[in-house]
Amino acid sequence: MTTSDSSSSSSSSSANDFADRNPSTDPGTNSDRVQSQLESMNLSEPSGVSDGSPTDDDDEEVASANGIEGGEEIEALPRAGEHPVEMEAGEEPPSPTSSGYDGERGSSGGASSTYKADEDEIREANVDADTASQHEAAWLPGKRHVDEDDASLSWRKRKKHFFILSNSGKPIYSRYGDEHKLAGFSATLQAIISFVENGGDRVNLVKAGKHQVVFLVKGPIYLVCISCTDETYEYLRGQLDLLYGQMIVILTKSIDRCFEKNAKFDMTPLLGGTDAVFSSLVHSFSWNPATFLHAYTCLPLPYASRKATGTVLQDVCASGVLFALLMCRHKVVSLAGAQKASLHPDDLLLLSNFVMSSESFRQVLNILPIYKQTSESFSPICLPRYNPQAFLHAYVHFFDDDTYVILLTTRSDAFYHLKDGRVRIEAVLVKSNILTTVQRSIAEGGLRVEDLPIDRRLRQKPSSTNNQGQDSTEVSVGTGGPFGLWHFMYRSVYLDQYVSSEFSPPVTSHRQQKSLYRAYQKLYASMHEKGLGPHKTQYRRDENYTLLCWVTPDFELYAAFDPLADKAMAIKICNQVCQRVKEVENEVFLQGASPFSW
Repeated sequence: MTTSDSSSSSSSSSANDFADRNPSTDPGTNSDRVQSQLESMNLSEPSGVSDGSPTDDDDEEVASANGIEGGEEIEALPRAGEHPVEMEAGEEPPSPTSSGYDGERGSSGGASSTYKADEDEIREANVDADTASQHEAAWLPGKRHVDEDDASLSWRKRKKHFFILSNSGKPIYSRYGDEHKLAGFSATLQAIISFVENGGDRVNLVKAGKHQVVFLVKGPIYLVCISCTDETYEYLRGQLDLLYGQMIVILTKSIDRCFEKNAKFDMTPLLGGTDAVFSSLVHSFSWNPATFLHAYTCLPLPYASRKATGTVLQDVCASGVLFALLMCRHKVVSLAGAQKASLHPDDLLLLSNFVMSSESFRQVLNILPIYKQTSESFSPICLPRYNPQAFLHAYVHFFDDDTYVILLTTRSDAFYHLKDGRVRIEAVLVKSNILTTVQRSIAEGGLRVEDLPIDRRLRQKPSSTNNQGQDSTEVSVGTGGPFGLWHFMYRSVYLDQYVSSEFSPPVTSHRQQKSLYRAYQKLYASMHEKGLGPHKTQYRRDENYTLLCWVTPDFELYAAFDPLADKAMAIKICNQVCQRVKEVENEVFLQGASPFSW
């Protein structure tokens, strides 16, 4: 492995992320030393031979997602400053309202992957629908491959590693393998960071062959991602930020004081039993748009049901509760907060991940042989964006396997008060039959591109040239015709909420869905590149998709079309999508509930 790039040299487009505060006076020496340390890691490039172990969820897979890299960038137009009036072919679309709405993960089917793997990567085997669905259902949170260490060939071939360590080199968390077996590797990472800092620099990114080594220093806590995926530096750094935030949810930032008293403090025992929490968060990086959109999604519900829920939550908050949230898995059913209290979407993401991945919150009590009652929990929890220095106290109660309420307060003696609030909430949910409505919404799913009322005149017919020698059943059919809309995501800037369509053919396998999200991540990063963005529109085409992004002061739209889609048709269909969003916004958005303006 050789070092081909280092973030010590800054670029004008992302000065805040890449620039070092005090450039080294001897960059050649730094480069040689860092290269020597990286070579000692002995990471392997992905090869054509698999270790035979089943893939995890994300980057243990080794067939690369091509995304939009290498695609033809057709157009990147000026920045969003004007309010467009009409979007015709070659023009810009009308803006829906400033309200937003929230998204759905989408179901996973199965199909044979059509994406090509490079010759030096392990190739993906074809999977049918049953295999793909089994892969999706089989994922369970927890430590992966604990028998591996940095001497294992299989460990070095993993496509993406995450490490958390202290400034003394003590390992705290590793995505793969046993942290104690990786003490020497953690010491190497710590040596790289310390050496660069001693030279007056700050290391952010090192490129070594196909690997990116991304560093994030948070006081005495070091976070490192080693990846040979095609994800951008900005997104990988954002993932490290979320991992650090998840640690703060459990411990608060006051853990820094322990290191001030004892530089060799071992915080591993404090995180005992939380491997499932971190692995669940890492898993979400491959399917949850909230991890890069920094917005939350709501469960589609009738307006009357959501309003009734919001009313009782607000009444509970008026009795001295800081935040009240009714959640369904990772989606918001409704939420309310005390006056002038703000809740960041990233805190929502980390809080829901912590609750959903912790078995202690989901215990079921067998009261009678025929009666079961879900347990209630009262636990200290920190919200990093609200106040990283102190704990709040969370009352958590599951009504069923999917739906739960979280009540947050600053008082440590408020258990019975919060329990009374939960009883009031449950009474309204039962009386209004909201829990049944929630389960029905889960079963029905979210918006589907096939159900969008697209004008039939926009449907494109395949030309005779394109279909020569091909059976018509081989043409991918979606909204807009054989070369139509496959998927979209819509983010409301004002509400910090997003909505996305369910996955539909031909994007049906888990790998295809993850590849599309990677393409969205790159598109989002390019549209919001520091120093250059935000841009207004962007149209890209490659062998996998045609991608169209449209950013206004009110909303952002990301849409994926067939690679052979016509640009004029794609623009017209995006207008139809925005119109449809406006029509259903009361069902898919939590109106008037921006977390920054209670």
